[in-house]
Order: sequence, then C-alpha cells, then structure tokens
Amino acid sequence: MKKKLHTIFRIVLLMSTAISLFFVPWSIVWAWIVPLPNSVQEQVEEALDRGFDGIIVYVDKAGEPPKTYTAGWHDWDHTIPARKDALFKIASVSKLYHAVAIAKLAEAKQLSLDNTLADYFPELVGRIEYADEITLRMMVQHRSGIPNYTDTFNYWANPKETPEENLALILDQPATFKPGKGYEYSNTNYLLLSELIKKVTGESEFHYFKREILNPLKLKNTFASINDVDLDDVMSGRYEGYNTDLKTDDQGMVATAQDVGKFLRALNDGSVFKGGEREIYASIYVFNHTGLVPGYQTIAKYDEDMDAVIVQFTNTTNFKGYNWNISEVIYNRIVKLVRRGQNE
Repeated sequence: MKKKLHTIFRIVLLMSTAISLFFVPWSIVWAWIVPLPNSVQEQVEEALDRGFDGIIVYVDKAGEPPKTYTAGWHDWDHTIPARKDALFKIASVSKLYHAVAIAKLAEAKQLSLDNTLADYFPELVGRIEYADEITLRMMVQHRSGIPNYTDTFNYWANPKETPEENLALILDQPATFKPGKGYEYSNTNYLLLSELIKKVTGESEFHYFKREILNPLKLKNTFASINDVDLDDVMSGRYEGYNTDLKTDDQGMVATAQDVGKFLRALNDGSVFKGGEREIYASIYVFNHTGLVPGYQTIAKYDEDMDAVIVQFTNTTNFKGYNWNISEVIYNRIVKLVRRGQNE
C-alpha cells in the first residue's frame, strides 16, 4: 500500500512540475539567461529578437562622451532605420517635469504643498471624495486615493482627448482609499496638477516647463505634444497584434532620448534647481521614472554608483503580455554592460 501511495505521489509531483513549467514566462527567462553580448550596441540589436520593432538607448556615463545607440525601425512603413534624434512619446516620464514645476512653485510661495484640492478647485468638492482632505503633497506622491482615469473600463480602446473628458471619467466615484492611508499610481493626480500649474501661473504647464526647466538647460528637443512637431520626426509605435502606426495619437510630451537624458542628469545633480527647490523636490517625488502608452515605453534612470544616466526607448508594446518585463531585462543588461565598460 505504501509503495502504491509513493508511486501515486511521484506521478502527481511530476504532473504538477510539468504543469507549472507550462506557465513559466519563457520569453523573459530566455532574455535574462542568455550570455551578455560584447557591447551595448550588440545588446540593442538583440532587442529586435525579443519582439521590438525599434529601440534607442542613450548613455551618459561620467568621464565619457554621451553615446546613443539604435536598432530596428524609425518608420517601418517606409523602411526608415531607427534614428538617434527621433522624437518619442515619453508618457509618465513627464511626471518628473511636473514634480519639478510643483517644487519650484512651492519654493516661490505660489502654492502650498499642504493646501488641499478643495482650496484650489472648490468646484470639485462633492465630485471627488475627500477633496477637502487631499493635499497637493499627497497628489504628487500618489497617496490621494483619487481613482486613476486610465484604469477605467477599456480606456485605451478609445482614449479621451481633453483634460475635462478624462477627469469626467472619475468624478462622483468612490475614493480608492482615504487620503494619506495608501498608495496607488494615478494619472488623475497629475492631470489635476497640470491644471493647477495653469491656474497659478496663468500659462500652460508646458510653457512653464519651457521657461523654468527646458530653456535654462538648453533642451530644444522636448515638446508638449505631437501637434508641435513634424510627425516624420516621431518614431513609429505599434501595439502587438495590430499593424496601425500609433504615432498620430496625441499622448502628451515628446522628446529625444538625449533631451530626456540631459534633463535626468540635471535632476539628479541638482542643476535644474535653485535655492531650496531641490530639498522640496526630494521630499515629494522620485528621481527616476518609466513611461508607457500604446506603442511607446520608456525607462529613464540614473545610476549613482557609476554616475551614469541611461535612457531606453522601445516602440512596441503589449499591456497583456511580457513585453514590458522583457524591456526591463534588456535595460538591466545594458546597465551591466555599461558598468563593465563595454559601452561601445
């Protein structure tokens, strides 16, 4: 009897192992375990074997001239190779610029981080739960509990075009949690912060960015949207399973990898700030970011150990698959190569 039970147990164990192996994300595992190539350029080219149509990587390591690497397509419909100077939709990386603006306005006493949403937008009392308890600090830090409009049902199938339309998606909805009692990433926070910047400065948030951030840093290749640029300069974007080029969809700020990298360097070395702005910023937000919209994903980080900024653009997405995870694997492998001095 014991022998029979032992045999059954072994069969069940083998079956369980076989079933679990079926669910292993082998595409991620393989991207991770293959030996590192000899250079960053080789790794960038290898990304094309992982399902990406195009990739741009910018590396600024202290003591070395910045370098930009490309592979794949800038525009596959017209067989134009990836361009080092391509404009790219940076998506949520733009939150870094918003947070810098909020820190600057707080230092200038044009707003207070401890004032509430109701103080600045009294019309939202009763429309956004706890509006009289949600502070600007909580909004910057995603601790407001305001629902995320991009999480509403089937949002990306038909994105809204105006701030008013996006905000309307979450009005009169219950809070995700009480203000300050949790954390949930919410694009609605930054939609409202954009409106606040307009309100207190009397200009669009991007005009403020340009005057206070971009111009001082001499960043001439960062723009408010695709509507401000030649579309031929924007890298094509694709969602897996669809052949439509998504570059004509307006999804916020666009920039070159070089401009994002220079901004990230200035953010981390403090040169984007004046007076007490850096201290305020450090108390409210992060110094690295990622971004994701259909067709476009960005990883922009500063590595303190080797004093290096590395920005990666990939122009193929799939929100339901392992596409993002693979882009992170590629990015981490590039970091290893740069650390080893193999950034050729």
